[in-house]
Amino acid sequence: MSQLRILVAGRSGQVAQSLVEAAKARPGIELIAMGRPDLDISDQASVDQAVADIDPDMVINAAAYTAVDKAEEEREAAFDGNKAGPRHLAEATAANELPLIHISTDYVFDGQGERPYKEGDPTAPLGVYGESKLAGERVVTGTNPRHLILRTAWVYGAYGANFLKTMLRVAESRDELSVVADQRGAPTSSHAIAEVLLDIAEGIRDGKDAWGVYHMAAQGETVWADFAEAIFEASAQHGGPSAAVKHIPSSEYPTPAARPAYSVLDSSKLKDAFGTQIPHWRDPIEGIVARVLSEKG
Repeated sequence: MSQLRILVAGRSGQVAQSLVEAAKARPGIELIAMGRPDLDISDQASVDQAVADIDPDMVINAAAYTAVDKAEEEREAAFDGNKAGPRHLAEATAANELPLIHISTDYVFDGQGERPYKEGDPTAPLGVYGESKLAGERVVTGTNPRHLILRTAWVYGAYGANFLKTMLRVAESRDELSVVADQRGAPTSSHAIAEVLLDIAEGIRDGKDAWGVYHMAAQGETVWADFAEAIFEASAQHGGPSAAVKHIPSSEYPTPAARPAYSVLDSSKLKDAFGTQIPHWRDPIEGIVARVLSEKG
């Protein structure tokens, strides 16, 4: 089995850090994660130079503009990170005949669905962030035929800033938290995402060429308030902070950017094509909570 050399665009995000960790347990994979200033996806020359220097077998784009609310005021920055960046990566990989795996989001949908979204369902972003991510999907699709676009949702883990870590932090000083209970999705572990991405990369190396758009989210579904309760249940088991959760409607927690009310993604196409999938949303919570509490000391 040949060694697989992967360049990851992005170094500090949840998925990028999880990829670096996961690759250490796979001796057949050499993974190099690069971010600014070494790799600036908004700069075509920087992207071209990184691809030339690393000479990878494929590229995973884990870099993105992810500030959903700020994007409403920072449209140019959002499109710079989520459209121009993917275009530069797609052009560089296409020129070198390399596969590009690009991570996208549930925000390309309007959240008005009533059953898990399939890849071919109509897209209709509610805000600038979703618009910029959809634009990125389209430039990747139109630039490099050897592409995989993987939409995920509600990402959390031991790295970076995310809902799980916020809940644990806020519960240290409050006995009750108000959490939205009318937005439905599937919390998806960045660590599970990393494992699935590496499964897919190995599948590509071994000859799978099922290019296109896929959904890559956890199994099952829940609401933010129930996710918070699951976090606090796990935290209490490990002697960590917990709080009572008050279920509230989105109208009581207004944000600059509208959130999709329904973000459940049907990931069966990915399982059929590559034989891999994200576990049920509840499965990783206890382990991640225990890790976050331990690392906090």
